[in-house]
Amino acid sequence: MPSVSSINKVFTVLSVVCILGVACNDKSTVQAPGAKVHKVVPEEATDLVSLMSEPATDSAGKLTARVKGKLTAPYMLRFQLADSPYAEFPRTLHVDFYNDSMKTESQLDALYGKYLQNQEKVFLRDSVVVKNLAKGDTLRCKELWWDQRTERFYTDKPVRIYTPDKILYGTGMEADQNFRWYTITKLTGIVLSAGSNVPK
Repeated sequence: MPSVSSINKVFTVLSVVCILGVACNDKSTVQAPGAKVHKVVPEEATDLVSLMSEPATDSAGKLTARVKGKLTAPYMLRFQLADSPYAEFPRTLHVDFYNDSMKTESQLDALYGKYLQNQEKVFLRDSVVVKNLAKGDTLRCKELWWDQRTERFYTDKPVRIYTPDKILYGTGMEADQNFRWYTITKLTGIVLSAGSNVPK
């Protein structure tokens, strides 16, 4: 499997790190005897870790990299199609987003994810949760897009945002990937709640 690029700004599953106990199986394109058509079989990886970083310079002016996030997933399938390569995370995925001090600022969880390599976007569905640990705000929705070029989340589906003192209901939303800010396209309701009632 390819190694993590230390200066790669784009968060890509091609930078999967195989750690101890990880099984990485290359099941590239195969051809049956006598067949003229190639059948694409996905590569598989288990217990994987992938890093997101961007170029930076140190105090001496040397080019280095700043890690902005880390994805972990128990299982991944990668399809190496010529025109539209993609990877699937069918058994959940988790992402930690870091601040400038390399502390976890926000987290993302979903039961399913699909990474579209050429578009640099991730489609997330099924019990999608985004949390900003500093603010205590939590987004819950069924579907969410993550645009890695703009470093933003967006959806046109119903959303619920839990804050320490209220719950916001709406349809459509845009937010930065650290969930520091968000904008609900159509706000449909606000419910005041005690902090102890906000889901963790």
